[in-house]
Amino acid sequence: MDTAALETTRRSLHAVAELLMAGPQYRASGTIRLRVVPGGFATVAEPALAVHGTDLVSGERRLPLPGASCAALARELGVEAGQPAGLYGEGSGAGVQDGLRLDPAAAEHLLARFAAGDTALRRFAPDQEPVLWPEHFDLGITVDAVNYGVSPGDSFSPEPYAYVGPWTRRVGVFWNAPFGATRPMDELAGAEAVQAFFTEGRGRAATDPPAADS
Repeated sequence: MDTAALETTRRSLHAVAELLMAGPQYRASGTIRLRVVPGGFATVAEPALAVHGTDLVSGERRLPLPGASCAALARELGVEAGQPAGLYGEGSGAGVQDGLRLDPAAAEHLLARFAAGDTALRRFAPDQEPVLWPEHFDLGITVDAVNYGVSPGDSFSPEPYAYVGPWTRRVGVFWNAPFGATRPMDELAGAEAVQAFFTEGRGRAATDPPAADS
């Protein structure tokens, strides 16, 4: 998969998640949480919006994302585009007037990684509800002060990856990132392999020593 196509598509999906879904949902329903659904991701409360592939879906309406802006799409749907103001400092960095650029193959690739991550997280911790957070655009849960999740890529890595992030840093060969441990999703063959990585991370977090500066 072309890295440039992945990055531009990821940035546009992040913009939609933050500016068209989480922001309007926060203003209407008081939550920024999103969820993974078959073929994409969606709000958890009103307004009921979803991304399926490269389309924004509202009821029976499907609006193509490529070439549109969040502002124009919001006008079509009668919602107010924009961040959930005052909740976090980081975000997509996109503006509501920016044109959205999505490659269909890249979107399918990224959304499939979210789907595998959602399945893995639900199997790994059945009592937890995975959340797609709009600020970092990653899917995750927290169990016993350890974060588990899947990112479609970010400033740390241009490729999708799974991660295990203890609140207190650990020392050992497993921990290969400043915030914990990561594995490229392309090296984890499906949800079972992602779940196995989380399971190993849980064991390592319970036994490996904390970093000296923690």
